[in-house]
Amino acid sequence: MTQTTTLPGGTYRLGDFEVTRFGYGAMQLAGPHVFGPPRDRPGAVEVLRTAVALGINHIDTSDYYGPHVTNEIIREALHPYPQDLHLVTKVGARRDEQGGWPQARTPDELRAQVHDNLRRLGLDTLDVVNLRMGGLQEAEPGSIAEAFGALAELREQGLIRHLGLSTVNAEQIAEAQAIAPVVCVQNFYNLANRGDDQLIDDLAAQGIAYVPYFPLGGFSPLQSDTLTEVADRLGATRMAVALAWLLQRSPNILLIPGTSNVAHLRENIAGAALALDGAAVKQLDALA
Repeated sequence: MTQTTTLPGGTYRLGDFEVTRFGYGAMQLAGPHVFGPPRDRPGAVEVLRTAVALGINHIDTSDYYGPHVTNEIIREALHPYPQDLHLVTKVGARRDEQGGWPQARTPDELRAQVHDNLRRLGLDTLDVVNLRMGGLQEAEPGSIAEAFGALAELREQGLIRHLGLSTVNAEQIAEAQAIAPVVCVQNFYNLANRGDDQLIDDLAAQGIAYVPYFPLGGFSPLQSDTLTEVADRLGATRMAVALAWLLQRSPNILLIPGTSNVAHLRENIAGAALALDGAAVKQLDALA
């Protein structure tokens, strides 16, 4: 890849490799509600190929997206993978016949999910596997040692290069770190939902990446009005402002906005490069 310097935010060292801070989240490549096949599979393939052509080398996925659909499309679009392309997947849930997301965190379930990801992506080793805990937006208290320990064993076997966590709190991160290194944490966070502010700073000091999801999720009407006002003043979209704010928030933040449309992909990349002035940052920070 020759265009990574054109992506906003530059790169970040994730474990033993460099990833673009502006990545791509593949969840939306599946059908409606992340269930079943996409309406436009060739279009999904085109989005992935365009992302890589534009220099993105960090793609976030999971075999329970679809289920299986997203990983199968990634393999169709990009295999054999460029040497510097890094796929980050997650385990800890499955899909039922109604499209629900029941937990799947026993050691046997986690081992099966790792092997499913390997098989469908066509890999011998997964670059990063995130253990998904908690609910949709918040961590659930309790030990994660048994589940994380099962993944640490697979890492020792060479099936996983690096381990991460998703929807966890500081205590659970510390518990995991006593078992094996953690290279990234993926939690719900945006400029209106700032519960992880201290956690982000603590992780930055340790050289651990923080990957927020739902950059526009959970806004109140008043917060949405403020975001719209800032975006209009800057001549930008709401998503551009949200993504740019995240990139400027901390150097350890990695973005994984998703889309199934090439035009939206290009728009997100351009938007994240937006320079927010002091007045805009002050107004946006007040949303929390």
